[in-house]
Amino acid sequence: MLVSGCLGDKRDKTVDRGFDSKHLSQLKAGIWIDPNGCDHWIIDDGIEGYLSQRLDKYGKPVCSGTAPPNTATGAFKRGSPVSDPI
Repeated sequence: MLVSGCLGDKRDKTVDRGFDSKHLSQLKAGIWIDPNGCDHWIIDDGIEGYLSQRLDKYGKPVCSGTAPPNTATGAFKRGSPVSDPI
């Protein structure tokens, strides 16, 4: 059992496996600004959420200053027919 945990999940991580399965590139991404002012890509399909740090071509964090810290911008809740509860 311990060894099986080391093997990890081999499923394709680029596919959303929710009610309306589709490639993540088909969902709408927005940007969340972390407390340090750096950008993260954010997608919310109504059931699951996806977050990944925005990096430049050298692998360094992008801190664009497009919004105040702890703010999410963009259409990251669009692209799925499942809505978030209020």
